Amino acid sequence: MSFDRNTLMRAAEEARQNAYAPYSGFAVGAALLSEDGRIFGGCNVENASYSLTCCAERGAVMQAVASGATRFCAVAIVGAPIGEDTDAPCYPCGACLQVLSEFCDPETPVCLTGGDVTLHDLMPNAFNLGR
Repeated sequence: MSFDRNTLMRAAEEARQNAYAPYSGFAVGAALLSEDGRIFGGCNVENASYSLTCCAERGAVMQAVASGATRFCAVAIVGAPIGEDTDAPCYPCGACLQVLSEFCDPETPVCLTGGDVTLHDLMPNAFNLGR
């Protein structure tokens, strides 16, 4: 499926504006394009109990799945310290890559500031149950 990279990156930037990051001061936004053309955004939501923090990518996946979307054809991620521009790439963490691998093909484009990669580029050996 072709997609408008700029639209997806803007959606990630918009989601980033809602990040709750009082501990790290690092705001992240993510946007997923579902196979049916819908865009789902997510932002990082921190918690004083750090292990309960939720990353932007996983937040977007949870929102999408709750809306009935379980297959994605593109992902966009932006992040930077609060108040700063997203001039450098913000790569997803390993937990987010594993969650994304559940719902995306390995060749799914991951749009980052400065260029795109595939999910496989970032996580070539994702865990699966032999599916």
